[in-house]
Amino acid sequence: MRRFDEIIDLAAERHGGRDTFDQMLAETRPLAPQEIAAIPDDRILAAMTRRVFCAGFSSKVINAKWQAFESAFERFDPARCAWMTEERFDELLKDKDIVRNGAKIKSVQENGHFLTELAEKHGAAARFLAEWPDDDFVGLLDFLKKNGSRLGGETGMHFLRSIGKPAFITMPDVVKALIREQVLSKSPTGKGDFAKIQAALNQWSEQSGLDLTSMSRTLAMSVG
Repeated sequence: MRRFDEIIDLAAERHGGRDTFDQMLAETRPLAPQEIAAIPDDRILAAMTRRVFCAGFSSKVINAKWQAFESAFERFDPARCAWMTEERFDELLKDKDIVRNGAKIKSVQENGHFLTELAEKHGAAARFLAEWPDDDFVGLLDFLKKNGSRLGGETGMHFLRSIGKPAFITMPDVVKALIREQVLSKSPTGKGDFAKIQAALNQWSEQSGLDLTSMSRTLAMSVG
């Protein structure tokens, strides 16, 4: 496993030099913890829902329908979504303006419950997410998978990055780079593999001072 400055050099070389590379990284800088903590919980539920519906589906279609989603789910107020009636659920299954996937519609109700419980314990769900340490990102992924609805795997990763939380995403190029650096021998499939990724990223972060999002993107851009 080489030092991260060498991986940065490799990525910069492949993407037009260091200035261009730095500009590309700057486009997806994560938010500071206090900025994440200030996000209203309805926007957290909206971000969760967008990622859940995008999973296995065209993001362009979801984005085009998003205003209809906002209206259908009452602007994603967690308490209102948590107490969705059966009648309202049935109405949503017939709503042609959104994607009529019963399991994913149900996840909005379940994640509404999840967020209201977090808010009761921590004052705001966003604060809880913001304060989770980045050097245990895989622990947060596991927490979302176990306690949220349909938030496992890359869905949880994409959700966290979308709210500004530093996040790695195991996209194919990232995995290729991790295999090249001998962090992994294959695509990650279990806790052991993700623990190896976290350990490597923690070491690289100490060397480079970069956050998880920047390191993840650098790894992807270092693959030719």
